[in-house]
Amino acid sequence: MRGHALDTALAEGEEGAPVLRELTQVVLDALTEGARERGGPLPCGGPEAVAAQVRRDGSLALPERGTGAVEALSSLVGAMARGAADPADPHCVGHLHCPPLAVAAAAELASAALNPSMDSWDQAPAATVIEEDVTDALAGLVYPRAPRPDALITSGGTESNLVALLLARERARAAGADTLQVVYGANAHHSVHRAAWTLGLPEPMVVECGAGRLEPAALDEALTAYTGAAPVLVVTTAGTTDEGVIDPLPELAEVAARHGAEMHVDAAYGGMLLFSDRHTRQLACLDSAVSVTLDMHKLGWQPVAAGILAVQDTRMLEHLAFEASYLNAGDDTQAGLPDLLHRSIRTTRRPDVLKIAVSLRALGRAGLGDLVDRCVSVAEEFAEAVTHHPDLRLRPGEVGISTVLFRPVAADELPSREGDELVAAVRRKLLTDGQAVLGRAWAVDESGDHRLWLKATLLNPQAGPTDLARVLKLVADAATTTRTTPRTRGEDR
Repeated sequence: MRGHALDTALAEGEEGAPVLRELTQVVLDALTEGARERGGPLPCGGPEAVAAQVRRDGSLALPERGTGAVEALSSLVGAMARGAADPADPHCVGHLHCPPLAVAAAAELASAALNPSMDSWDQAPAATVIEEDVTDALAGLVYPRAPRPDALITSGGTESNLVALLLARERARAAGADTLQVVYGANAHHSVHRAAWTLGLPEPMVVECGAGRLEPAALDEALTAYTGAAPVLVVTTAGTTDEGVIDPLPELAEVAARHGAEMHVDAAYGGMLLFSDRHTRQLACLDSAVSVTLDMHKLGWQPVAAGILAVQDTRMLEHLAFEASYLNAGDDTQAGLPDLLHRSIRTTRRPDVLKIAVSLRALGRAGLGDLVDRCVSVAEEFAEAVTHHPDLRLRPGEVGISTVLFRPVAADELPSREGDELVAAVRRKLLTDGQAVLGRAWAVDESGDHRLWLKATLLNPQAGPTDLARVLKLVADAATTTRTTPRTRGEDR
């Protein structure tokens, strides 16, 4: 198929598969060529250089006359690949940004082509069944002893936390309260505070976390001091963004229960440890929470988005019930058509469950557990390499899941502010030069002072010792170069 027919062909129907086969090859060629031209974990030159590169062919957004499917795919996919931060590159370790499994990415093509909308059964008959089976399985993984657990597919941790607080607020209202009081540690993800603000809840009580985790004694003190009448939801974290720290869930659950509070666990990062026989013990008492946030587009190797909210009892989801006659009319529901509208706060939503389902079937719990174990081991190997590097220093303490904090020794030889500025400058130099993507995190050192650290979040199970050594060499070399290069006035201020 050529010309205008190719440009306007539909992704499904009689011609769908042949057209997709042809266009997919264009995409694959553009991805390959773009990655070759990029030649590293991200493009060099910084934001202005990337913007110029993407726009070098002129206005790409809305030409007067179209350039055709092949040219458009080749140009724009190529531009995106040349200018991408590649999470599959071993030097791309800055964020909870995983390299997706190829089998999951392939499933995304089917999702896009079939385009089921997960807001009514008659738009997604088979996808409804797949979502029901996958959410049942994942809910059972989180709550193995609960008689009626359930789970929702969400767009990620932010939506999962929002829905968790929404459900808790509605439970409080059903019990006769006017509102809900949220209590969380200072280590919690920012989405928890944003969710409380979005829902019009009182200002949350924030408990300080001196060692990066919410301590039971501190929570007990905060709940003892609370004199309000509203029911309390304690939000704990299993895998903080900055350090990968897991709160002591069993002890926190006991404190919350003693004060009559419910507990929600944000396990967007650490929840995938459930797949691992070796590491699942770190999530002991997870099932004592009324709800749990999970993210498979973090330590689960799924393309964005792949979020999950598990709840202890499916009846909790009744608070999401809503009827729109064109989607879930009461007589249709009574006649046996599944009601999808109560499965999300969104209406139209993609079948994100398909890629998850394909990955679960392809690898099984044990296969995914092996990948989790490998990433944890890679992080431990990385930390060990830092300890033996003469120019780098590991932050004291245990590795947090697969997150390692470290900094150049040269930064410690400077006054604290200048040392932190050096750490920040090293990270930006590696970004600008297109050599590595490292994160940054403020955390206490052994003296109790807050310092800026470089953060490596190891989510690539195929990374090896040679890859790790190269990252450390890049950091050490950049620290030397940056420290000896005179700063212009105001730089890093």
